[in-house]
Amino acid sequence: MSDALVVDLLERPHAESQQLWKTIKYFLSRNPLAITGLVIVAFTILIAIFADILTPYNSVIPNLNVKLQGPSLLHIFGTDDMGRDILSRVMSGTRISLGSALLIISISGIFGLLVGLGAGYWGGWLDDILMRLTDIFLAFPALVLAMVISATLGPNLRNALIAVATVWWPWYARLVRGQVLSVRNMEYIQAAQSLGASPLWIIFRHILPNILGPFIVQGTLDVGNTILLTASLSFIGLGTQPPTAEWGAMVSTGRLYMLSYWWVPTFPGFGILLCVLGFNLLGDAVRDFVDVRSRNS
Repeated sequence: MSDALVVDLLERPHAESQQLWKTIKYFLSRNPLAITGLVIVAFTILIAIFADILTPYNSVIPNLNVKLQGPSLLHIFGTDDMGRDILSRVMSGTRISLGSALLIISISGIFGLLVGLGAGYWGGWLDDILMRLTDIFLAFPALVLAMVISATLGPNLRNALIAVATVWWPWYARLVRGQVLSVRNMEYIQAAQSLGASPLWIIFRHILPNILGPFIVQGTLDVGNTILLTASLSFIGLGTQPPTAEWGAMVSTGRLYMLSYWWVPTFPGFGILLCVLGFNLLGDAVRDFVDVRSRNS
C-alpha cells in the first residue's frame, strides 16, 4: 500500500466529519425553528439531569401553611393543594416524563426494528406471521389498548411504561419493514449475497445503516407522542401515583382547582406543551436534514 493511499485513508474520516459539521451549521443557519427545537430539548434535558440541584423546594413533602398560594417571588409558579412548590414539582416531573418517554422509545424502537428487519429481509411465512401480529396491535387505538394493559397490570409508572411500549412497537415494525423491502433487492445487497455474506452480516452491515434515517426521525417525533400518552394514563389514574411529581398526574389533580386557582393545572400543562413542542420541532428538523442530505448525495 502506497504512502499516499495510507494518508488518504487516515484523512478521509476527518474530512467527512468536517463536511458533516459544515452541513449541520449551514442547515441550522437557515432553519430558526430547528434551533428553537434544539434549544428547548437541550433545556429540558438539562432540567431532567440536574432537577435535584435546581429545584428550590422539596417536590414531595407537603406544607399546608402555604397551600394554594398564587405565583410570587417565593413560589414563582405558586403552590398546590398540599402546599408543595409547583415549580419544583414541574422540574422534578421533567425527569419522570422525559425519562419515561426515552425508555419507551428505546424498548419499542429496538423491538420494532428487529421485527421489521426480520419480516422485510426474509419475507415468506415469517413476514406473514409477524405482520399479522403487528396488525392485531394496530387494530386497536393506542390509548385504549394502553389503558386496558395498564389497568390489567395495575396502576403504577412501571406498568404504564410496559403498556405504552407494548402498543408502540408496531409502528416501528411497519416502518422498518417498508424500508427493508425498498433496499433488499439493490445491487450492493445482491453483490454481498453473491460473495457469500451471511444474512445477519448483510442486515446489520449493509441494510441497517441505509434505513436508520427514517427510523431516527420517527423516534424523535414519537418522544412527544409518548409523553402525551404516558401523561394521559397518569391523568386518569393508571400511571404515576401521588405524591410523585408527574405532569399528567399534576394536571389531573389541578383540574379540581382550575377555576379558582388557575396556576395549579396550568404550569404542569405548560411543561407538557413545551416539551412536546420542542421534540416535534426537532423531529421536523431532523427529517428535513435527512431529506436535504439525500437530495444532495
